[in-house]
Amino acid sequence: MSDLVPIKRALISVFDKTGLADFANALHTDFSVELISTGGTARFLRDQGLPVIDVSEVTGFPEMMDGRVKTLHPKIHGGLLAIRDNAEHRAAMEKHAIDAIDLVCINLYPFEKTVSKPNVTFEEAIENIDIGGPSMVRSAAKNNRFVLVLTSVDRYAEVLAELRQNQGCSSGELRLKQAQRAFSHTAAYDGKIADYLAGVVQGKKEDATPLPPNLAISLRKAADLRYGENPHQKGALYVNRQPDEASVAFAKQHHGKELSYINLLDADGALAAVKEFADPAACIVKHTTPCGCAEAADLATAFRRAFEGDPLAAFGGIVALNRTVDLKAAQAITSIDKLLEVIVAPGYDADALDLLRTRWKNVRLLEVGPTKGFDHTQLHMHKIVGGYLVQERDLIAIDEANWKVASNRQPTAKEMADLKFAWLVCKHVKSNAIVVARDGMLLGAGAGQMDRPAAAKLAIAKAGDRVKGSVAASDAFFPFPDAPQLLIDAGVTAIIQPGGSLQDKLTIDLVNKTATAMVFTGQRHFKH
Repeated sequence: MSDLVPIKRALISVFDKTGLADFANALHTDFSVELISTGGTARFLRDQGLPVIDVSEVTGFPEMMDGRVKTLHPKIHGGLLAIRDNAEHRAAMEKHAIDAIDLVCINLYPFEKTVSKPNVTFEEAIENIDIGGPSMVRSAAKNNRFVLVLTSVDRYAEVLAELRQNQGCSSGELRLKQAQRAFSHTAAYDGKIADYLAGVVQGKKEDATPLPPNLAISLRKAADLRYGENPHQKGALYVNRQPDEASVAFAKQHHGKELSYINLLDADGALAAVKEFADPAACIVKHTTPCGCAEAADLATAFRRAFEGDPLAAFGGIVALNRTVDLKAAQAITSIDKLLEVIVAPGYDADALDLLRTRWKNVRLLEVGPTKGFDHTQLHMHKIVGGYLVQERDLIAIDEANWKVASNRQPTAKEMADLKFAWLVCKHVKSNAIVVARDGMLLGAGAGQMDRPAAAKLAIAKAGDRVKGSVAASDAFFPFPDAPQLLIDAGVTAIIQPGGSLQDKLTIDLVNKTATAMVFTGQRHFKH
């Protein structure tokens, strides 16, 4: 038995009217479909010269309550939900003069766009919660054996192509696929409303937590990626709303081949690091950990110093900068003899962009907009089998008021400046993390080690002779003085760490004995 269903009657009610004129005209002209519509959509279709039946004519009730009630009626939902080959359903339709609706074309009130506007009121937000639209979408999607539902303009062409192929009928395969899309669409819509209301509740309760009892994760695929971390793994980028801060997920790509899973992961890490700095800064990341980072008076110098931190590791690296790339900075970037995979920046001057495009055929050039500020509503999530680990992002800035000099010797002004820099960089290095820095430049990082002495040895090895006169940062306390001893013996003159170990006294005795300065921050920056 064929699963083809003739499209004889369509209900169209859309906020976004892009492409609607051609779609509705094809339904009417090519397939003699009867068009039913509401309010502004009905007026739009009439302006196109198309015959339209108002929903109020179908229901026998006028739109009321400022349009809140218009399609919530048995003559609409009965026409959508009736099982056409069920005798009782057909009898009910005949008894109550309910005609079948074979196609529903609906897109919803722009709730997300509304609440993203500055100074939007709660009342405005509430009035942009669509009720009738999702109800009809769900009814049509539930009854996909007989009803075809569309919720986005990018499906018009495919639907029309199938109708032409099947002489004005929809197939069961298409109806099922569109039903899945429809439920995904309404789930995303409801998720955005829930997120907004959670923010309202949070703002009204002093003890509110940003981690709600239920978390709606609603994502749309923004791009298929070449593969995941490895070629045998499929990968894609999914997004929800655009955050109120620079994001590689919403970057404008000016040049280069398509982005990969690892490109995006590393670019996000590099961008997060340079957001920490008020002065011009550059960060080069490999495997989500900074291998080079520097701040300077200008962007070109910052990049050169970041690259000089570890030229070997910089090969195939991802670069992020916190200023618009000018020609001088572009010249510094293109002067190196190493391949770069991605460059992320707030923007590019035209001549700088031309130079970067000329230097590398495939390097991805991403523009993310201003890097100042953070969207505190964004949560950090880590997928585990069967669930998600969710936490607030680690957005704590330097809080000198709570820092304590634990050593007898106070850090010099230069050491303190370098300790601040090292502390910010260490925050973005995989735990266990030790960072060695000097003059606003990362000299060596020991990342992702199972013990702190191993991390210290790696950082010292990367820094080489430059370690003499440098400072060191540790993302967590030293449980024993063994790692500090390694750093001091190598030539480190000042150390910054959270403090709080049961063995702090041993480490304090060590730094006092060696005239090393040490600062306790009282904060930990684990990054797994």
